[in-house]
Amino acid sequence: MEFLNNLVNSVNGLVWGPPMLVLILGTGLFLMIFLKFMPLTRIPTGFALMWRGRTKGDEATGEISPFQALMTSLAATVGTGNIAGVATAIFLGGPGALFWMWCTALVGMATKYCEVVLAVHYREKDDRGEHVGGPMYAIKNGLGKKWIWLGTAFAIFGGLAGFGIGNMVQVNSMAHALETTFSVPLWATGLITMVIVGLVILGGIRRIGVVAASLVPFMCLAYLIAAAVVLVVNASAIPAAFDLIFTHAFTPIAATGGFAGAAVMAAIRFGVARGIFSNEAGLGTAGIAQAAGTTTSSVRSGMIGMLGTFIDTIIVCSMTGLAIICTGVWTSGESGAALSAAAFESAMPGIGGIILTLALVVFAFTTILGWSYFGEKCWEFLVGTRAIWPFRVIWVLAVPFGAIAQLDFAWLLADTLNGLMAIPNLVSLLLLSPVVVKLTKEYFARS
Repeated sequence: MEFLNNLVNSVNGLVWGPPMLVLILGTGLFLMIFLKFMPLTRIPTGFALMWRGRTKGDEATGEISPFQALMTSLAATVGTGNIAGVATAIFLGGPGALFWMWCTALVGMATKYCEVVLAVHYREKDDRGEHVGGPMYAIKNGLGKKWIWLGTAFAIFGGLAGFGIGNMVQVNSMAHALETTFSVPLWATGLITMVIVGLVILGGIRRIGVVAASLVPFMCLAYLIAAAVVLVVNASAIPAAFDLIFTHAFTPIAATGGFAGAAVMAAIRFGVARGIFSNEAGLGTAGIAQAAGTTTSSVRSGMIGMLGTFIDTIIVCSMTGLAIICTGVWTSGESGAALSAAAFESAMPGIGGIILTLALVVFAFTTILGWSYFGEKCWEFLVGTRAIWPFRVIWVLAVPFGAIAQLDFAWLLADTLNGLMAIPNLVSLLLLSPVVVKLTKEYFARS
């Protein structure tokens, strides 16, 4: 077991090492330039389309509205990474890590735009008449049969990674947070979560879309209000916080308090890695959800889909990071969710930690829902629609196990598989980028 653990650790170091981070950032930057910075200039257009996309539309084809598709994607990405991931990046890389998270998100908008455009453009109908798409279908239908092995690799990595990163790790975080704050037994969280998850995902993408559209906007808004209270209480420290962020994005930061100090490379590495972990730009998952959305235009779906990265990182992660830096708790020696909790508790004594725990629970729960659909579509690509019901049952049964298990190895393996998903996706994005540019030009020439 120790050999296996060391082996996966070594692979993980390679998967999430500098070459991969350069590949993800480089691909995003290339696509942003290739698109002439359209994803940045069209952010207001994306929000307008999102608002109009709350209904399915008469001519559009798909199972859920574009708004529900975006909320399903956000359900999977707005999770523990927004609370624990941001805190870990600052703990390991200093305040400058937040700057590199922003950079990852800005170029990641181009990546996610292209992922969604290709997923919707190359989507197909399964034998139940439902639309399916994502990197595996873009590879199969866009690059041809000689590349199908690449789509198969993506589906295998995604189908396995989901059980860790999107299921057991999430419920484990929920269970331990509730045990620490409210003394709820781990098994109780596991069983209750299993029942609720089962009631939602056994109804398929339509039910997931309805629940996500109801829960995600509320949870994001409530969390942002709580984080805003922390910033208002510490308003005088906000200018200094931005100074720390921009200064230490490019210069090392010395040890202070419980903070061990960090080189610039640490700020870049952990800022980029945690940013990608949070918003999943480059991993290809957003396209799977958007392919189920009703639409008559892949470009319109792309502009809605790219907002997931903006909302997740530029808005939600930024509020967490600023709260941690403004309150000064980043030098306390705490890490992960405990560091974020310390920031909220310092501004709202007695209730700050409770608010953060509840946010963590809701964020993790919605991630389980969103990732259940991603995993399902990966297994459907590999095995066909006969895999759907067995997958849903196994997914639900894995929930209570995740709540009570020690998941150090499962977390490491899932993190590695999650990173490996990026390779087939990025290859297909680069090879099919001329298709995205062509579709984009045609859309704006008509509009």
